[in-house]
Amino acid sequence: MSDSRPPSPSTSGPLAGLRVLDLSRVLAGPFCTQLLGDLGADIIKVERPGSGDDTRAWGPPFLTDRDGQSSRESAYYLSINRNKRSLAIDITKAEGQALIRRMAMQADVLVENFKVGGLAKYGLSYADLKDACPRLVYCSITGFGQTGPYAPRAGYDYLAQGMGGMMSLTGPAEGDPVKVGNANADQLTGMYAAVAILAALRHRDATGRGQHIDANLLDSQIAWLTYQAQNWLVSGETPARHGNAHPNIVPYDTFPAADGHLILAVGNDGQFRRFCAVAKRPDLADDPRFVTNADRIAHREDLTAILRDVIATRTRDAWLADLEAGGVPSGPVNAIPDVFADPHVQTRAMTVEMAHPLQDTPITLVANPLRLSETPPVYHHAPPMVGADGADILTALGVTDDEQARLRAAGVIA
Repeated sequence: MSDSRPPSPSTSGPLAGLRVLDLSRVLAGPFCTQLLGDLGADIIKVERPGSGDDTRAWGPPFLTDRDGQSSRESAYYLSINRNKRSLAIDITKAEGQALIRRMAMQADVLVENFKVGGLAKYGLSYADLKDACPRLVYCSITGFGQTGPYAPRAGYDYLAQGMGGMMSLTGPAEGDPVKVGNANADQLTGMYAAVAILAALRHRDATGRGQHIDANLLDSQIAWLTYQAQNWLVSGETPARHGNAHPNIVPYDTFPAADGHLILAVGNDGQFRRFCAVAKRPDLADDPRFVTNADRIAHREDLTAILRDVIATRTRDAWLADLEAGGVPSGPVNAIPDVFADPHVQTRAMTVEMAHPLQDTPITLVANPLRLSETPPVYHHAPPMVGADGADILTALGVTDDEQARLRAAGVIA
């Protein structure tokens, strides 16, 4: 934007100096903006006075304060809101809307996840802002997109997983469809939105023009089907549920060992032959039913039954040690505590500690997985309390202390 803007808080990262006005809440939008914040963007999170983002109450568990008492900061909220500053504004009030418009004039990006048309009644839609803010990249995240018969509907991750085909692929062959264990559609939509924002900024820098981004859960979930959708497009055959097995590779499944489950991920015929040597069953490699991957797919049930009996004879760790030594891709099925106890994960530093005002000791968060040799992710601001940064943000916007006091007394800010 123009050089007349007040300076952003001092940060580093490849997106340092980028200003993002975040009107989103719950998961897809905050996931997107945390990713941008981790890369150095200044994220101003606009929340409802009082309760703030819905997910602050999505617990237990909640963060405890210095006295060991449960706070209003849920683990869910903490997972997707670092590197942001919080400003509490009532956008249903005219003066609150005016503040948002002033901030939009100084922003590079606006992210919102209201229902289609939801911000128009406040004069804050893309159509309302684009003439006054021609360089603004405005990203709308919804359940079903800005067009189509479902556009007015509220969207939820669960619905997107079901309507987008993911649940038809997940779960055992015999039994109910199953959703992915976390909010798959929400998070992948947040990632797609972040990519779209960066592309729009590249275009803006070249042309001087911002644009409107229509990101939504259903489109994103359908795109995430990748090879499963392409299997149907090519063959005309509806993909079936295979539990933990793979539709195009065998054996590629979870098997019970004597004391736990392991994953066998045989990706080609050479690996299958090596597995048979490790398992002391060289006869399987030469069995005409199993010689090639296509053969193994045709006789999936026969091979799976044999392998389940073979693998059940030894402990998980004994199998994994021999399979690794034999060059056969394999691994354990870890519970969450096992994930973070894994020495490789610890070496990769997949947690980060950040100071939080409620506690004397830092809180631990899941780290950003992006690895950039010159501009790695930065961690400069713990997930904020509701409205914690309001005075600083408004002062930088040019709102005087007296005006802030009046707005606070009127319930416009908190």
